Amino acid sequence: MPEPHLSLTPVSYSRLAGWETDRHGEALAAFRRSCPRLDALSSGRPLDNGGAVKDGGPDLGRADEWQAACKAAAGQPVNDDAGARRFFETWFSPFLVADNDREEGLFTGYYEAELKGSRKKHGPYRHPVHARPKDLVTADLGRFKSDWKGQELNGRLQGGHLVPYASRNEIVSGFLDGKAQELFWVDDPIELFFLHVQGSGRISLDDGRTVRVGYAGRNGHPYRAIGAELADRGVMRREDITMPAIRAWLAANPTQAAGLLNANPSYVFFRTVEGDGPIGAQGVVLTPGRSLAVDKRFLPYGAPLWLETSDPLDPSRPLRRLLVAQDTGGAITGPVRGDVFWGHGPEAMARAGHMKQKGRYFLLLPKRPQAIAQPIPPSS
Repeated sequence: MPEPHLSLTPVSYSRLAGWETDRHGEALAAFRRSCPRLDALSSGRPLDNGGAVKDGGPDLGRADEWQAACKAAAGQPVNDDAGARRFFETWFSPFLVADNDREEGLFTGYYEAELKGSRKKHGPYRHPVHARPKDLVTADLGRFKSDWKGQELNGRLQGGHLVPYASRNEIVSGFLDGKAQELFWVDDPIELFFLHVQGSGRISLDDGRTVRVGYAGRNGHPYRAIGAELADRGVMRREDITMPAIRAWLAANPTQAAGLLNANPSYVFFRTVEGDGPIGAQGVVLTPGRSLAVDKRFLPYGAPLWLETSDPLDPSRPLRRLLVAQDTGGAITGPVRGDVFWGHGPEAMARAGHMKQKGRYFLLLPKRPQAIAQPIPPSS
């Protein structure tokens, strides 16, 4: 199989099925959340997530071109879907995304987890939500070799050498006892595991308050999906694996649950998030149903993407909408791979848990200044 490679084919908006019926104002509101991050970039630099987009890939536009689109977005009302659609059509051109010549990819979902916890370890609250350990070191490999742009290595120093950090199994077994601040203690190790998978969540505390936690780092071990582990063990067929199915298996096999969770060596650390959230990897508040996690090696944060797939709760219905790349994740790899953020609550968890859809998307890139001939016409 060839190495993953982002390829873009220019298309017209008529190729985007359902484009005219989407609620573009919601997507515009999400895009505007990315604009402060885009505006902070040096105007002439390529939009490449700080050098993460692989060399030799297609031109994704300069920061000043994205900044011009953001300036126009600031004056466009988000409660005018027709006007918002014309904004995107005026300032952006669509491109079909492919991995080499493969247009179809996998699209999953995630949500903001909800747990019960305490600030102190007592009673049922025995499972720690860890802050980032002080001895966790992150090395940006792109600073050592240009071919390694976008790659990082997490570990700890031992005898002057960088060595791998502890695995999930080692951390759960006590490696961090006395070494890392426990932010909170929760009552359910399985819900805590899914908090690690989702990367953010809300904790209802025993003092009546609710706090929000967000991603602060990881131990650097590769992510291993426990659904894939169940398939490899012959417990489930791959096509039957969903989050509800995994949860049902864990509930029915409590003595084997810990071993299955530890089959994923990756471990996530958290921070308390004040105010609105959750916060994605771009550093902006995510918008339910409009924020997308992508592989940052190939696609830039802040980019609008038109998704064409099927509804996870009713696969006979199409799911077609404009989203914005604002997050990433350990399992999100490749040019045609996305994870839709669905928000919080039972419906969000259901959509995220069932979503394992094939689909494709189109990347919207800013038009060159000379291609923007006229300002956006007023809404009729």
